[in-house]
Amino acid sequence: MTADGNVTELTERIAQAVGSVPGVAFLRPGLAGLLRASVMSRVPDRVKADGRFGGDRTKSAVRVRQGDASGALAIDVSIVLRRGHRALDVTRAVSDAVEQVVPTPTGGKARIRVTVTVTGLV
Repeated sequence: MTADGNVTELTERIAQAVGSVPGVAFLRPGLAGLLRASVMSRVPDRVKADGRFGGDRTKSAVRVRQGDASGALAIDVSIVLRRGHRALDVTRAVSDAVEQVVPTPTGGKARIRVTVTVTGLV
């Protein structure tokens, strides 16, 4: 799926980059991520059926998946803004931060589609 083949590592790097953008209070998972985290928290701290340990709400706020037939990656990020920052400026900065983190294939630019969803304001 990615040039380095490790979606989990890419998701973590994206989450770190987005968290450092001025105006981002924190990453916020969508409803599906909250429900998944809720279910995972009820399972004791041991290896789950898929081989991973419990859920992580921060990671569920960043979704990386195959976008379309052209091989582009679709990256969805859900954030909460800090008051006093323009949503447009912050979402553009988040998109730029994501584009800088995604590894580029040799000799070209990574084809990605970044969607930033603002879920709240604090």
